[in-house]
Amino acid sequence: MTREPAVDWAPTCSLDALVARADTLAAVRAFFRERGVLEVQTGVIGTATVTEPAVESIAVPGLGYLQTSPEYQMKRLLAAGAPSIYQLGPVFRAGEAGRRHNPEFTMLEWYRLGWDDLRLIDEVAALVAAVLGPAPHRLIRYADVVARAPVLPDVHDRAALTARELLDLRFSLGLDALPPGRWFVIDYPADQAALARLRADDPTVAARFELVIDGLEIANGYHELTDAAEQRRRFETDRAARRTAGQHVPAPDARLLAALDHGLPACAGVALGFDRLLMLKLGVRDIRAVIPFPIDRA
Repeated sequence: MTREPAVDWAPTCSLDALVARADTLAAVRAFFRERGVLEVQTGVIGTATVTEPAVESIAVPGLGYLQTSPEYQMKRLLAAGAPSIYQLGPVFRAGEAGRRHNPEFTMLEWYRLGWDDLRLIDEVAALVAAVLGPAPHRLIRYADVVARAPVLPDVHDRAALTARELLDLRFSLGLDALPPGRWFVIDYPADQAALARLRADDPTVAARFELVIDGLEIANGYHELTDAAEQRRRFETDRAARRTAGQHVPAPDARLLAALDHGLPACAGVALGFDRLLMLKLGVRDIRAVIPFPIDRA
């Protein structure tokens, strides 16, 4: 008799991890309820998607794209008059699978009206303390992270790197050189502003931060750009870079741009990887230990 091949049907995380996940989701919602931040739910499929060259979307033929972040739709809510808001839910990115990545993952994203990035850092630190327990956090400038990188060997591969790729490599090595702890990297170069505004007192750097905990990148936040013309310019810069690299070139999100034209109120926002935060809480180093069905078992 021919046997059917074995099928990996079981979840990759433990039942204890499922309980911890449920408890942490409840704790996050309680954190925002106490602070008067409204929970919203936007679509996981949108007709438009991001243009960032480093982020690849998953197309849904005939409908659009699985969303890489709820950011654009949440900003449309803010432009329509919503108060400070947050969202907890699934997002999707192509080609991201491994020990720290899964194409579908859970993102916590929130926006605070009238805040800047430095004030938002304090709230991110408070949220992390509510989940992981209290511990000090430190701020470090992007340039100082790069300065911590070891001297790169003079090899052929290095000569093939562009100036931006070399800077990205040095930044990554500098992050690896940080001591364990909770680090907020601030003052990114202006050309890495993404959707952040530039600092009024120093336009060579962006009002952007990243949270790294014990070497794991957790969150990325901005004092949000509200200038529609500048956002259009950045979208076109991204699209040109994608075209040069031979990547798919999505159209700019016309609805987001229309919302910016209408008027996005001054705000700060942050996207935090919930699964990675749970990994830290449970002391595991593989995302498969905190989600039941990663892509190879979904």
